[in-house]
Amino acid sequence: MSEAIALFPLSQIVLPQGRMQLRVFEPRYQRLVREAQQRPFASALLNPYVHQQHPSRIFPVVTLVQIIDFCQLDDGLLGITIEGTQRLRICKRWQEADQLHVAETEPLADWPSQPLTALQQPLVAALQQIYQQNPELAALYPTPKWQDGCWQAQRWLEVLTMPAQLKSQLLEANSAAPALDTLCQWLSEEQNAAS
Repeated sequence: MSEAIALFPLSQIVLPQGRMQLRVFEPRYQRLVREAQQRPFASALLNPYVHQQHPSRIFPVVTLVQIIDFCQLDDGLLGITIEGTQRLRICKRWQEADQLHVAETEPLADWPSQPLTALQQPLVAALQQIYQQNPELAALYPTPKWQDGCWQAQRWLEVLTMPAQLKSQLLEANSAAPALDTLCQWLSEEQNAAS
């Protein structure tokens, strides 16, 4: 079990090899950023269906991150860009005096790389379209790994809105396969509904 790390809970999560831009305005998260050199922190997924103090308010799989860029935003707030490095599982969680969530965690194995199958190829064009519509998101990935199923699944889980419980289940899997199956089924249903 590792040393305690701080948690940055959000309605979305960044995964290994993923990047996300954040506005930091709450004092507890400003402290998290200030202390990031001494205490690592992780991106965590909030469960929106339970009360704030509920034990399952934060889903158990989180992603260790590092700050790769920061700036002062136009509104004067701190902006940071984080990059996911490793999935972790929460073993024990508590809050410090300013309500910052902290956890003891254990590492989870990385999802292995896997080539996309012919049936999974439509995911590539669909994700490319999302990036074309969101150039600030595309700019985070100068060298996208379009044909890597693991990379594809993780980027989709970062951007796609889906029930939080389902997303949490997919994050807990040992590989990208369950996420790819779910994504292909969703995309097929979307395309059928549009036709």
